[in-house]
Amino acid sequence: MLQRADPCVLRVDGQYYFTGSYPLYDRIVLRRASSLEDLQAADEVTIWTKHESGPQSRLIWAPEIHRVNGAWYIYYAAAPNGAPSADEPGTAETFNHRVYCLECTDADPLTGTWVERGQVDTGWESFALDATSFVHNGEQYLVWAQQDLAIEGNSNLYIARMDNPWTLGTPAVLLTRPEFEWECQVFSVNEGASVLIRDGRIFLTYSASGTGIEYAMGLLTASADADLLDPASWQKSLEPVFTSDPSVGIYGPGHNSFTEDADGNTVLVYHARTYTTIVGDPLWEPNRQACAQVLPFVDGEPQWGTPAPLQRPAPTATDVLPASGLPEGDAAA
Repeated sequence: MLQRADPCVLRVDGQYYFTGSYPLYDRIVLRRASSLEDLQAADEVTIWTKHESGPQSRLIWAPEIHRVNGAWYIYYAAAPNGAPSADEPGTAETFNHRVYCLECTDADPLTGTWVERGQVDTGWESFALDATSFVHNGEQYLVWAQQDLAIEGNSNLYIARMDNPWTLGTPAVLLTRPEFEWECQVFSVNEGASVLIRDGRIFLTYSASGTGIEYAMGLLTASADADLLDPASWQKSLEPVFTSDPSVGIYGPGHNSFTEDADGNTVLVYHARTYTTIVGDPLWEPNRQACAQVLPFVDGEPQWGTPAPLQRPAPTATDVLPASGLPEGDAAA
């Protein structure tokens, strides 16, 4: 899917549901298809738009769709201000995002009614984004990125158990912070987590560093029988597991999600750029493409390998369109 960063794919009853950051950062969109290959051409439906003012009026980032107890939930980040824009030239403010939740109890999330469940209270007020969720042993968990001003860096990853899909039931637990050199390139960031439960283990991926060629994916692992709220249960890989590959022209792979193909193989979904020179403000540069490839496992271990070359045309650096010039609802440049 072209120009859809922070991709999230969920497979339910043989159907694939896709969402990701819309380049205007002003709405949340969904697509549905019966195969991964058909998602690119699938109709895109806007299910929520930003508020005119207030805490959910700017920079709608990284929506994720989840299915919990028969209902649909979307977690997303929104802010009241932040970043330069066409209508506020010359302005720049610190990002001020918080995590929010939408709920749909209808059978079809594309045509059903979405209700705002409000801000997910993470326990303190600071920059927070990139929430993901998973259910394990009957308990729902939330993992998200948040800034602690007492810890050097832009964001760390936290986990908590939930009382319901929009309310934490336990205090936040710090899982990982930027500490290795590869996590602190341009910015010191741990963000964009995703969880895969397989073969008695829990694999928690995340992304680190700036959003250029340095962007890369890290990994935490835990036993499926462990106390997931105990940081000691998680083992952090010293090196990134998925990085840029100039040989195939794929740069800055990250902010992934997991799904599976029709044969039950695990599929890694991530965004990446196809060039290294970014024209203009990187925040508004829309050409991070959503990519997918099978993630093989050997003896229970994921074989991360390297990004596969794109098999469909993607924009080049000279094809960049300003966000305001994107066709309405169009995924292509």
